[in-house]
Amino acid sequence: MTSPKRHSRIMAPRRAQSGAALYIALIMLILLALIGIVGMQVATMQERMSANFQSANMAFQRAEGNIRQREADITNGTSYAYEDCANPVDPTVWANAIPATTVSDTRTVNISICTAQCSAKAGADKELCNMFRTTAFSRDRDSVADSSSAAAVDTIFIKP
Repeated sequence: MTSPKRHSRIMAPRRAQSGAALYIALIMLILLALIGIVGMQVATMQERMSANFQSANMAFQRAEGNIRQREADITNGTSYAYEDCANPVDPTVWANAIPATTVSDTRTVNISICTAQCSAKAGADKELCNMFRTTAFSRDRDSVADSSSAAAVDTIFIKP
């Protein structure tokens, strides 16, 4: 009787192995690290963009709130000084000239007086002849040092 032959594994000598798996694994790790770094940079940039958008939106909403408060004052008859019609002011120039220490400011001109015209709603009744141009400037925070954005809003309001 003969014994069954055993199959033995044939192994290459150690000096013939080149270690390609190690090099491929290292290259893959470097690529994954680079992808991770790029992903973190993109996430950081998106976070900054959203923070800037939020600041700009806060400044706009605060300026819009100042406008709405002035319109409510006009409607309720609260007295305040209208600006002079003789010196028309460009809203952009006005907003750019506001000192860096100012958090918010609002200006109102009764354009019915300036133009000597009434809205169609007023008709012939000169008492109802009340069209107002209101411009408001505001920063996104109550403190100038903490602010990062500013906004100006210009509207025309017809007193009901």
